[in-house]
Amino acid sequence: MPPQPEVSTHFRDFLKSFLGIIRILQILFGAGLWVTIAANKYEGSIHFVLFVAVLFWLLTLAAFFITLLDKKDLVPILGGDRWLLSNLLHDIAAAVLYLPVIGVMIYKTERYAYCNLEQYKHNCLYKVYLAATVFACLGAVVYLVSAVYMGCRKCRGEQTVV
Repeated sequence: MPPQPEVSTHFRDFLKSFLGIIRILQILFGAGLWVTIAANKYEGSIHFVLFVAVLFWLLTLAAFFITLLDKKDLVPILGGDRWLLSNLLHDIAAAVLYLPVIGVMIYKTERYAYCNLEQYKHNCLYKVYLAATVFACLGAVVYLVSAVYMGCRKCRGEQTVV
């Protein structure tokens, strides 16, 4: 049985929309951040980075699929008419929490800068932390852009995400 035309149309509309593209980028950069860290040895304050990255990756994934499937009315308290505001608050919280993540990653990257020499033969986390820092910066920028975009939509009185 083929999908109903209105469901198929909503899929395409959301995936082609600015917010759909931004959500996909958030998912990719968040996954890049936590996979880069989790695939290597980590300790100390990197646990906070991993917590923030995984938490917002999962929340963004859930928001993406709920919006994609147009099931926002099934979400208690946060859904329905409050879905745009819920997404806006999610993106603001992510952008704010990604700032200390960037700080931690820059600090850790600088601490391992000594082993970035070709003559250094031991295991070095410099490149791992540098890649994670780049993913964290890109993720923060994308969450910030999304928060500004949805804030503008909310100020114009719009109620829908798409």
